Amino acid sequence: MFQYRIYPTKKQIKKLNETLEECRWLYNHLLEQRKTSYEQEGKSLSLYQQQDTFPALKQERPSLKQVHSQVLQNVAVRIDLAFKAFFRRIKAGEEPGYPRFRGAHRYDSFTFPQSGFSITRDDRVCLSKIGSVKMVYHRLAKGTIKTCTIHRASTGKWYVSFSVECEPERLPECAEQVGIDVGLKTFATLSTGEEIENPKFFRKEEKALAKVQRKHSKLVKGSPERRKHRKVVARVHERIKFRRDNFTHQNSHHIVAHSGIICVEDLRVNRMIHNHCLAKSIADASWSAFFSQLSCKAEEAGRTYVAVNPAYTSQTCSQCGHRQKMPLSVRVFDCPCCHVQLDRDLNASKNILALGLQGLGLSLEAPAIYPGE
Repeated sequence: MFQYRIYPTKKQIKKLNETLEECRWLYNHLLEQRKTSYEQEGKSLSLYQQQDTFPALKQERPSLKQVHSQVLQNVAVRIDLAFKAFFRRIKAGEEPGYPRFRGAHRYDSFTFPQSGFSITRDDRVCLSKIGSVKMVYHRLAKGTIKTCTIHRASTGKWYVSFSVECEPERLPECAEQVGIDVGLKTFATLSTGEEIENPKFFRKEEKALAKVQRKHSKLVKGSPERRKHRKVVARVHERIKFRRDNFTHQNSHHIVAHSGIICVEDLRVNRMIHNHCLAKSIADASWSAFFSQLSCKAEEAGRTYVAVNPAYTSQTCSQCGHRQKMPLSVRVFDCPCCHVQLDRDLNASKNILALGLQGLGLSLEAPAIYPGE
């Protein structure tokens, strides 16, 4: 996926917003069709049944003709995927989450799935029914471009994303092995002894965010001033997101470039943020994004990525396997059996590496962290 910032003119912005509005209307219409069909006839409409109604819809609503046909077809695909995910969650016994109608300004992207777009030689993107839009082409898109998605950010900025089909770029083989223990005091501790400091981007921006939110709360609801000031609040959140993404991308790239086998904790972050005392700090640390990027980069580079059960990795000696209770306030692991003294997180990262290697069948020297009781 390659994403670029685009700078449409005022006329093009108007066309882009009109396209989003037509897609939003169609999305709600197709959702209403499915809902009504099931309630009245007990049948669920298919993707192709809904797409077959588009010619008649264009006669009833001529403004749909101003949108590329494949963009409209993609709206039906999104509805179909939403219902497939809904039924999958029901089958799995999860909370269903029925697809919802999209309110004003709640539909912020549309996709050209096959055609209707092109990149010109002067680094502009040509969009059917919209025009040639200036694009900051900061790096070449590798591979064959398949789809093009136009996205409107909450700050009013516009972006274009291209999904491509390409061969993975394998890195040279590396014999280094690393275990990674994530935390709040230190973002990550590697089994090599290296530590990655926790930048705490949200904590650093809390005062700025509180200031703009206080001003926003004093503005009259529904007024143009409040609607305009919403972008100021969104800009602070966007700044936090950009810094956090840059941090996780850089560190995940560094680890993949210098390690052949990467062992991490298989954390359930969604459950961990139920702890109200630590929820904000855990969300700010963005462990899920870090692990996701690490996994994707490792797969593309041909590295081995292993996620292990983190239970007792902080309470077990990485040298002899002795287990003892360790309150969070105790930051040094002092083993009474082999008398080794290690930083708590470093000890955990060594255990994570040993468990990962044991799972791969490369080593049987992992400490007995899961003995039968």
